[in-house]
Amino acid sequence: MKTRMLCLAAALAFTPGAFAAYKCVDEKGVTRIGETPPDECAKVPMQETNRAGHVIRTIPPSLTPEQVKAREDEAERQRQAQKEAAEQQRKDLALLNTYASDREIDMTRDRNVEPINSRIKVAHERIASIDKRTKQIEEEMEFYKAGKSGKGKEGKARETPEALKENLENLKKERATIEKSIKGHEKEIEQIKAKYEVDKKRWLALKNAPATTK
Repeated sequence: MKTRMLCLAAALAFTPGAFAAYKCVDEKGVTRIGETPPDECAKVPMQETNRAGHVIRTIPPSLTPEQVKAREDEAERQRQAQKEAAEQQRKDLALLNTYASDREIDMTRDRNVEPINSRIKVAHERIASIDKRTKQIEEEMEFYKAGKSGKGKEGKARETPEALKENLENLKKERATIEKSIKGHEKEIEQIKAKYEVDKKRWLALKNAPATTK
């Protein structure tokens, strides 16, 4: 039992890392050695040696807060790039599975634009109706201004009825609202066309890409 204890003690005494020393050349060129890592070695590479003087490992310098932040930023950038690449791959696969030809992309675009064009057509028809009614009201108001509507009991020309004025004002507001909606529809059509144009270019690029060998 005593012999086994002596052998174990001897083995521990010569195990790499036992009685380890730490050594570096600091920023001023001075060699620093210590049983624990010297503070001056924090910003330079440091070697850990065993009792025999052999280098066990080289310890890189501690990172500054700026370096830590830069490393974290780079890791986040790489994660984001991988995420975007995976998302693009998903979109590409969906695009290829959705359309059999670029002509199908054009047809889908036109189907999406058609109902919006119908709404624009209805809006223009409503504007034409508003313009017609507006002209009638304006002529009627001129009729009152010219005194052709007859005179009241006191011999004065009748004033334009408030209801007529309100009707005209409401028509003008409605026309402005419809014109705004038409512009919104036209912008929506532009966005749809732009989207399908991007899809079409991407689809063609994927179809024409050279096959990769695994």
